[in-house]
Amino acid sequence: MKALLLVAHGSRREASNDEVRDLTRHLQKVDNSFQHVACAFLELAEPSIPGGLRAAIAAGAGEVVVLPYFLSAGRHGVTDIPAEVAVVQAEHPDVPIRVAPYLGAADGVVQILLE
Repeated sequence: MKALLLVAHGSRREASNDEVRDLTRHLQKVDNSFQHVACAFLELAEPSIPGGLRAAIAAGAGEVVVLPYFLSAGRHGVTDIPAEVAVVQAEHPDVPIRVAPYLGAADGVVQILLE
């Protein structure tokens, strides 16, 4: 099974975290490229990135794609998220875990902004 883990920063404002959870549910409904779609947060909200990865693997994921829900390549995307992923990758070396480019690097972002 292939899993997608949408990773956001996390917020003290629970409504912001709920927006990410709602987006995650919408992704699951719209696309069936991934049999397991979940979200995780870098800080301030649960589940954590390691928690989200472990849950996906426990659900049977044989591959996990981590999608940083960030607009720019700051420290979180370049250093923090890969470090969190590395912890779980070391625990499960048989499960490929790939960090996708952050959202702001996607080809369609320019068109979305112009619309």
